[in-house]
Amino acid sequence: MYGKVRPMASPSPMYLHVISFDVPHPPTYGGAIEVYYKVQALAEQGVRIYLHCFDYGRGPSEALADLCEAVYYYPRKSIFRSLPVQYPHIVKSRASEALLERLLLDDIPILFEGLHTTWFLAHPEFERRVKAVRLHNIEWEYYYQLAQRETRYARKQYLLAESRLLKEWEEILVHADHLLAISPKDTAYYQETYPNTRYLPAFHGHSRLATRSGRGDYCLYHGNLDVAENHEAAMFLVEEVFAALPLPLIVAGANPKAELIRAINKLDHVLLRPNPGEAEMTDLLRHAHVHVLPTFQHTGIKLKLLNSLYTGRFVVTNPPMIHRTGLEFCVETAHSPEEFHEVLERLFAAPFTEADMARRKVCLGETFDPAANARRLIELLRQPPST
Repeated sequence: MYGKVRPMASPSPMYLHVISFDVPHPPTYGGAIEVYYKVQALAEQGVRIYLHCFDYGRGPSEALADLCEAVYYYPRKSIFRSLPVQYPHIVKSRASEALLERLLLDDIPILFEGLHTTWFLAHPEFERRVKAVRLHNIEWEYYYQLAQRETRYARKQYLLAESRLLKEWEEILVHADHLLAISPKDTAYYQETYPNTRYLPAFHGHSRLATRSGRGDYCLYHGNLDVAENHEAAMFLVEEVFAALPLPLIVAGANPKAELIRAINKLDHVLLRPNPGEAEMTDLLRHAHVHVLPTFQHTGIKLKLLNSLYTGRFVVTNPPMIHRTGLEFCVETAHSPEEFHEVLERLFAAPFTEADMARRKVCLGETFDPAANARRLIELLRQPPST
């Protein structure tokens, strides 16, 4: 556990505990992006943050220490230390007595990042504390969909069991004062049971549109390639779209599986960029001509989609990527490999114009403005707790 304390910079700042399921820096995948840039946006609004991170490989970050009053790191428990399996592993593995002791030292609001971090949400000592939960997904649904695409028997059974336990654990949310859903679709789902659910758009690293007009050099797919849904999307593009489409494609992301590497090695016009750093990823995003981002899961909102819309030129997806996200009119869509061929050939032959940039700006509007959404969150957290 590490902490770095900064002096107060204003006479009456808001103080806030943020409990993160992972170390959110570097912000190189969806969940980390959302947490890191939320912390950054809140800090820029003067909020003094005590950040609590569960570390299972990323290690301490000086960038986080620079943003926060203090940063604390806790080990995540293995599945064996979470036995017996009567609670979701993603929750029970983040039950830390050291975290609880720190939270009990004061009475400032607590922001729980994801259902993963809610082990102490119903603690009786927090009954009169302001408690908000950021809902990154409908977690039980997300795990169920992962299970449907998993081919390894043991892993599939784990995902199905975790989905069932997460659906039961969801009832803990009744103890939150504010539930902050990440998409309109998720908001509608949670509001059926919890009327204190609000839509708070995803946080990201862009205060303005950084898209460039003109032409890029290739098509791009990016994501954490170790995640089943991203692996499936990349395999679909390589084997079913670009195998019959001689346009250059770069597939970029962390920990590509051997199956994907073999498939890419068969095609001269498809390149793999494994484990790109933050600077390399930014460069890839900005120099692509078409971002190709299919998904086969109707869950949450994909932060890589927002990243592409703010930094990239043309964006092509399939309907599940944009379903009830508020971004339906910002992209081109395709369903089948043949439709992807048609859309990609048309867009790759066309320059991205100033008019395209203007339409993108109108489409994104102010909905995803990090500063405005940070102010909305602060206003909620200043409200007295529910009784």
